[in-house]
Amino acid sequence: MDKKEAEELLREKLAEYRKLPYRDLVAKIDREDQFEVTGESGAEYQIEVQCFWDSKPSGNVRVMATIDDGGLRSFLPLCQDFILTPKGRFVEE
Repeated sequence: MDKKEAEELLREKLAEYRKLPYRDLVAKIDREDQFEVTGESGAEYQIEVQCFWDSKPSGNVRVMATIDDGGLRSFLPLCQDFILTPKGRFVEE
């Protein structure tokens, strides 16, 4: 797996979720979105995105995305995340 390519694809997918309002992310809690994407190299990757409460219901929402190529990396996928407050602010940025 091309780690640099995978990280960029993951960053792009997570950027789509960063544009969503808090209420839309809350609606995705306890669901898993899955995507198959192809990198510039032609390599195919799987991305999974999950939203969940960061510490307590009705509080901050953590959005976590992982990517792997279906090979050994699927046991330890690359991961990126962000946390959004109910007021629409990103935590620790």
